[in-house]
Amino acid sequence: MLVKEYQEGKLGYRFLAQKHNMKDHTRIMRWVKVYEKFGEKGLMKKESKETYSVQFKLDVLSFMKRTGSSEVDTALHFGLTNPSMIASWKKAYVEGGAEALDRPKGQPSMSGKAKNSGNKKITEEKELTYEQKLERETNFFVWR
Repeated sequence: MLVKEYQEGKLGYRFLAQKHNMKDHTRIMRWVKVYEKFGEKGLMKKESKETYSVQFKLDVLSFMKRTGSSEVDTALHFGLTNPSMIASWKKAYVEGGAEALDRPKGQPSMSGKAKNSGNKKITEEKELTYEQKLERETNFFVWR
């Protein structure tokens, strides 16, 4: 409805957000761009969760850094309809390096193996000094 209203040309992003009591206009802007690229299907909730390889995630993040593209424009370039997913990838990379991009979403199983591997990761993380964490953040990407 908001995309159609924007396309009528009577109101811009900010005024539409105000009219519909939204805090910010960026969501409307993203919806319009996704709609223009993918049509109504791009705005529909996906039934199955798609998984992406670590290499694909690194390619997406590298493209965004190299070109200075926004998350929305990067998502559209790679055919992704959820730009906030890129923000999650970026955060995971900055906090945990490329290995963090390989972690599955959701709750881990409660098997003994999962419990032990979780403890191992916490121990490894504690062993990193503040300087090492900063170095990890700046090694591959320097974000604006």
